[in-house]
Amino acid sequence: MKQTKSYLKNAFESPVAAIVKGIDQDVELGEDILMLGLGIVMMSSFFAPIAPPRVLLPLVALTFVISSTFANRHYQNMEQKLLLSMQELEGHQTALLKPIATVFKEHPADVLVNSYNILKNWKRTVKSCLGGLLINPFWMPIFYVMGIQINADKNLAVLNKAIMRVEQRIMPPKPIE
Repeated sequence: MKQTKSYLKNAFESPVAAIVKGIDQDVELGEDILMLGLGIVMMSSFFAPIAPPRVLLPLVALTFVISSTFANRHYQNMEQKLLLSMQELEGHQTALLKPIATVFKEHPADVLVNSYNILKNWKRTVKSCLGGLLINPFWMPIFYVMGIQINADKNLAVLNKAIMRVEQRIMPPKPIE
């Protein structure tokens, strides 16, 4: 399935509204990806009586790795589509979308090679080791990749707030009946 490379699909809407609507839908999809991973992890307790921890805990970590990787790629694709769409707009329209583009600059998607490198993330490594020592050493990788998932969720939350601010500026208030 070929993905569209721009948010400007609907010619009947204003271009800014179409971009905001498209990126809002993409943020929801990114949140759904992260929540799916979290939901699968939460359901892993059902398998605890069947599977031993040495099998179940690596699967939990793998679930976080997969969901955070897909969410990270999705975040990067949103940024690419936004920048491509903004190139087709006029100056005053681009100014309306500036807060959303600023979020991508201030909160860039983590480079996954750096995110998964324990030597480049001392703070996350120490926290996951401490948590693993307090609970169970098998939980160290789970805490580490959970930190990556939490960072992806924070980026999407900041982006969602910026989208809501832009929506309030471009959408006229509805009259009270």
